Amino acid sequence: MTHRPNGMHRDFLAIPDFSAQELGELFQLADTMRRGQYTEHPLAGKSLAMIFMKSSTRTRVSFEVGTWHLGGHALFLSPRDIQLGRGEPIADTARVLSRYVDGIMIRTFAHAEVEELAKYADVPVINGLTDLLHPCQVLADLLTVRQHLGGWAGKRVAWIGDGNNMANSWINAAYRLGFELRLACPEGYDPDAKILARAQTTAVVKIVRDVAEAVDGADVVNTDVWASMGQEEEQERRMRAFAGFTVTSKLMAKAKRDAIFLHCLPAHRGEEVAADVIDGPQSRVWDEAENRLHVQKAVMAILMAGNKQG
Repeated sequence: MTHRPNGMHRDFLAIPDFSAQELGELFQLADTMRRGQYTEHPLAGKSLAMIFMKSSTRTRVSFEVGTWHLGGHALFLSPRDIQLGRGEPIADTARVLSRYVDGIMIRTFAHAEVEELAKYADVPVINGLTDLLHPCQVLADLLTVRQHLGGWAGKRVAWIGDGNNMANSWINAAYRLGFELRLACPEGYDPDAKILARAQTTAVVKIVRDVAEAVDGADVVNTDVWASMGQEEEQERRMRAFAGFTVTSKLMAKAKRDAIFLHCLPAHRGEEVAADVIDGPQSRVWDEAENRLHVQKAVMAILMAGNKQG
């Protein structure tokens, strides 16, 4: 592989890295892949380095299998496997990996680490998750909305719970795509203020404290665990703060009749969602999980191979 100078590639660190038109093309390509109508192998002879500072089920399997589907090879790199886990600077890791691979996916804690990796890498960097953002998951969620509701134009999305990386990425999606988003978060657990303020310049995005107000008339009801990875020591405090923020069938009844329920998983039945909701007829969580594979394949095809919408 010929070494390429910086600036000749694009990264995917946040949903607004793509324009609304580019997102539309990405979803069209992902949907072609989902329907089994895409047979190209744009990553033939290419490799993806997958850095996991946080453990994963869906992220690892979907990226690894997706790379293989596209004809490429994925390398799983944990902190135990690479010098990054022993203090090597991110910039040095970025420069070295860029000489070996054609793309880097990283799942880590601080968002600044992903930004630094992208700054010094000469190949596309994909954000597999940070404490601030989870863009690949929300792309999968949006593909699920497209799959079951035909799209998001004129739709109302409700978010119930923590103003975490998922909430921030939903806000970024509303900023780019313009749908209405209502987030019900307990006091002290609001999403990122800058991300919220930017989105409110282009879309109706608001924070409420009443879960019923958020869900009223919603087309999509979405939630996540109350304590994300790395916050387990806050579990008891969060259980108190999030009392009343469980998505129950009674709450779902306030949404539209054909509303769908989404959850990025893993789920804690009886905490953020009742079992009869996540396992019920309105739940689309398994399609949502599958769609991680399809949207990430589309992202890799576009960033690593310059692919358009199939």
